[in-house]
Amino acid sequence: MGILNLLRRNSFEHGIHPQQHKELTCRLSIRRLPFAPVLIVPLSQHAGAPAVPLVRPGQEVVRGEPVASANGFVSVPMHAPATGVVESIQLMPSARGPKTESIIIHVYEGSSQEVLYSAPRDVGSMTAEDIIQAVQDAGMVGLGGAAFPTHVKMKPPPEHKVDTLVVNGCECEPYLTCDHRLMLEQTDDLLAGIHIVMRALGVERAMIGIEDNKLDAVEVIARRLPANSPISVHAVQTKYPQGAEKMLIESLLGRRVPSGSFPSAVGVSVFNVSTLAQIGALLPMGQGVIERVVTVTGPGIRHPGNYLVPVGTPVRFLLEFAGSTPQAHELILGGPMMGMSVASLDVPVTKAVSGMVLLEASDADLRERKVQPCIRCAYCLEACPMHLNPSTLGLLAAKGDYETMADQFHLNDCFECGCCSYVCPSSIPLVQYFRIAKAINREKAA
Repeated sequence: MGILNLLRRNSFEHGIHPQQHKELTCRLSIRRLPFAPVLIVPLSQHAGAPAVPLVRPGQEVVRGEPVASANGFVSVPMHAPATGVVESIQLMPSARGPKTESIIIHVYEGSSQEVLYSAPRDVGSMTAEDIIQAVQDAGMVGLGGAAFPTHVKMKPPPEHKVDTLVVNGCECEPYLTCDHRLMLEQTDDLLAGIHIVMRALGVERAMIGIEDNKLDAVEVIARRLPANSPISVHAVQTKYPQGAEKMLIESLLGRRVPSGSFPSAVGVSVFNVSTLAQIGALLPMGQGVIERVVTVTGPGIRHPGNYLVPVGTPVRFLLEFAGSTPQAHELILGGPMMGMSVASLDVPVTKAVSGMVLLEASDADLRERKVQPCIRCAYCLEACPMHLNPSTLGLLAAKGDYETMADQFHLNDCFECGCCSYVCPSSIPLVQYFRIAKAINREKAA
C-alpha cells in the first residue's frame, strides 16, 4: 500500500530549491550527548503562558520530575532533564533576545541519570480527553520548531470536523536531518504516536508526507504498515517549504487552507514526526519531554551528527562537544532559512531547537551584500508559496505603512519562510521587514 505511493510526487505551486547540504549528517545514527554540568530550563519554551515553578533553590530533583506546572490551557509543564539540585530560578539569556525566567539545575556528576519519575499507563483504555490531558502533562509541544502546545492542536474548534491526520516528515530545511534519522531509527514509536493521536482526534485516516530525497525513510515506514492500514506514506517533491503545513496539505490532499484560517478549517490536523514519536514513546510510560534529537552540522562543525540532547543544555557545551573550526563565524539555531542566529553561546537548547548550523566566514550565505532598490523582477512573486506580493509588501514596509500591509496585502498569511529574501537579486531583507511590520501591528492592536 505504502510502496505504491512512491510513484506520487505531488507538490504545491511556487517555492524554491536551495542547496540541501544534508549529506553531512543524513547517514549518521543518533548519538546520546553527555550531560552538561549545569542545565538551564526556561519556563517559556512554547507558545502561550510560561510555566509556573514547582521547585525552589536548594531542592533536589530527579530526572523526569515535574519542575514547573502549566499556567492555563495554552501552556505546558516542564520536567527535570537530569538528576541534580536546583541552584536558582533567575532571568537567563534566550535565543530570541529578551531574558526569560529559567530554572538552573546543577547536575549530579555521579548519577546514573536514569529516568526515575514515571507513571506507566494503559493508553489503550484512555478516552480522547484522557489522551489530550496526558499529552499536556508530558509537556509536549511541536518539535518541528513552532513549539505550539500539542494538546491544543488535538482539540480543534467544534465547528471544524477533522477527517485526516497529516504527518509531516518533509524536513525541507537545508542541513537538518534529525527527523530523517528519527523516522529510520524510531519507526515503532512514530507509528504508535500516530495511532494515539488518531484516537484523540477521532479520525480514521493518517497520511505521512516525506520529501523524495528521503526515500529510505518512505520505504522503511511502508514496510511496517500492514495491509489495509489506515496509515499511508507518500513521497512528495523535494522543494522548500514543502514542510510548511499549508503546503503539505495542498500536496497530499489538494486542499487549500483559506486566508487567515487554520488546517482544521479544511478538515486536517498536522503533526511533525518528532512530536508523534515522542508521544508514542512517552505516553505509555507516563513521562515528560526531557530531551530531543538535534542536528549539529555545517561547515564550521568538526564532528557533525544527530545528537540526543537533554533540554536545557547550553549551546556552548554542545558546540564544544561537536567541535568547531577556526573559521567558524555564525551559529544558527534551527535551519538556515527560518532559524535565528544567536549572539550568546550561553543560551540553552529548548524543545523548539531542531538543529544547530555553524557557518564559516567564507560561506556565500554570510557575505555582506549591499541592499539595492527593488527592480520589480517579480522573482519574489514566483517564489512565494502563499501567493503574496512580497515586492509591494516590501515597498509598503519601507514607507512604514504597516496597516495597509495587513489589511490589503495579507501580511499575516506570510509565515516567514524566507523564499522571497532568498531569490531577491537586490538583497532586500524582505522577511526582516515583514517581521517588524507584524510586531508593530501586534503592539498597536494590544
